Amino acid sequence: MPTTNFSLNPRLSPQHQNPPSLRPCSVMSILRKLNTKSPNPQFISSLFFTRFSSSAQYVDPGPFEDPFPDEPTSSYYDHQVFKAGRNGDMATVGYLLNKRIKDGCFNTTKTFSFITNTDSSLSILDPLIQTLSRLDKGITRKQAFDLLIARLCKIERIEDSLRVVQTMMEKGELNAATFHPIVNALAKKKKMEEAWRVVDIMRVAGVKPDVTAYNYLLTAYCSESKLREASAMVKKIEEEGLGADLRTYDALVLGACRVGKVEGGLMLLRNMMDAGISVMYSTHTHLINGMLSIRYYDGAVRFVKACGGRDAMLDQESFGVLANKLVRLGREVEAMVVLSEMKKRGLSF
Repeated sequence: MPTTNFSLNPRLSPQHQNPPSLRPCSVMSILRKLNTKSPNPQFISSLFFTRFSSSAQYVDPGPFEDPFPDEPTSSYYDHQVFKAGRNGDMATVGYLLNKRIKDGCFNTTKTFSFITNTDSSLSILDPLIQTLSRLDKGITRKQAFDLLIARLCKIERIEDSLRVVQTMMEKGELNAATFHPIVNALAKKKKMEEAWRVVDIMRVAGVKPDVTAYNYLLTAYCSESKLREASAMVKKIEEEGLGADLRTYDALVLGACRVGKVEGGLMLLRNMMDAGISVMYSTHTHLINGMLSIRYYDGAVRFVKACGGRDAMLDQESFGVLANKLVRLGREVEAMVVLSEMKKRGLSF
């Protein structure tokens, strides 16, 4: 069986050196007149695969320093895994990871906090991957692998996270969620070429990219005011039949406001509300920031007042953000109006 090496440094195949053009996106009026090039992903040219042994059973390693409580919690297990992992005791790590799921204590983002970006810590990564590969099949092993990938991405060890993907591919436990932390980490760093290569890896591994993965890319383009690339991205989402969700719209509103097209962002918000799509708090914040960036102070005040009264937490967020920004901008008159409105609505400030 041929092996696969998931790397972010493949050679470009000739057919992908000049990606084809995509027509403008049809769902957003501010993008209609843009001609774009598709950010077509680069295909992997050389394939290798690393295997790990998977035949092992984890037995009770003996009494723990902290006895198991009658009703253990995820925090308790995280603490025990941290101590065992820090000491390089992979047998105990494996035992705990199996047992915690049976006890209904799922892994958390802190489970693999003993892995840090130091040589001594990373030296146990291969034994840890082997340990995870021997865990009970199903959610026990899948969730542990996924959270290890998330941890590696958090400490900026992207290549190491792809080695975990290789092992998961052998186990047949990959899905789109496995790749989300990797794509997100690269997109946040604006490493778009590498992010697209990860999308390629998804396809090589037999996993169809989902709207969440594409949203990470879209948000990165919109945050940098790259509306041509954003247009091509939304077109790709449409062509693959994925459908826009609230994060897709949030990214597009961000993009519109970043280039001063607040009216386009407001149109999108209205369309979302008419379609019954939930609106993220950040979407309102994008619009507030957009109005302030073009010095439309009175409009920002009227906007938060018009949206008020539907969601107490949204009111607190929107009014609070606007009041703080107006104060920092020296717009005392408008700030007093907002603070007065907050007092009427019983909001804290």
